[in-house]
Amino acid sequence: MKNFSTWMLVMFMGMFWMLRIAIAFCYGIGGDFGGMTPFNETMEVILLFVVLLCMILIVKRKMVGALIYLLSYGIYFGANLTTGISTLISASSEVSIAEMGTYLNTFVSLIGIILPIAVLLDLLMDKGRKANPKDKKTDWFYKNEKFDRELDERADKNNYRTL
Repeated sequence: MKNFSTWMLVMFMGMFWMLRIAIAFCYGIGGDFGGMTPFNETMEVILLFVVLLCMILIVKRKMVGALIYLLSYGIYFGANLTTGISTLISASSEVSIAEMGTYLNTFVSLIGIILPIAVLLDLLMDKGRKANPKDKKTDWFYKNEKFDRELDERADKNNYRTL
C-alpha cells in the first residue's frame, strides 16, 4: 500500500470492524451497545471474519477484496438502511428513546454502505496498482541512474565460449 488514502480507509475499516465486534459482544452477553444491536447475530459473526479477510486483501491491493467487502456489507446493511430511511421519513416530530436506537442503527448502516464504496473507488482510482508495482528490494538498483554501468574502452568485449 503506497497511497495515504488506502491507509486511512483501512484504518476506518478497522475501527468500524472493532465497533461491530463490540456491538456483537454486548448483544451476546445480553445488552446493547449504546442502543445499537446486530440485525442478525449469526450473520454478524460470519461477517466479522469475512471483513477481516477482506481487509487483508485490500491491504495487498486486490480488487476482489473490495468487491467482496462491498457485496457482503451491501447485503447486510442495505436492507436495514432502506427500512431505517423509510422510518425516518414517516417519523413524527417527537422522538422516543426506542426510536433513537433505530436512528443510530440507520446511521451505522449508512456508514456500512459508504465505507465499502469508498474502498472500491480508491482501488479503482489507483492507476499504478497493477501497471507499476514497487519492489523495494530491486528498485534501488534498477530504477536509479547513479548505478547504471557504463562501458569504457577497457571493458571486456570478448565473447568467450565455454565448451
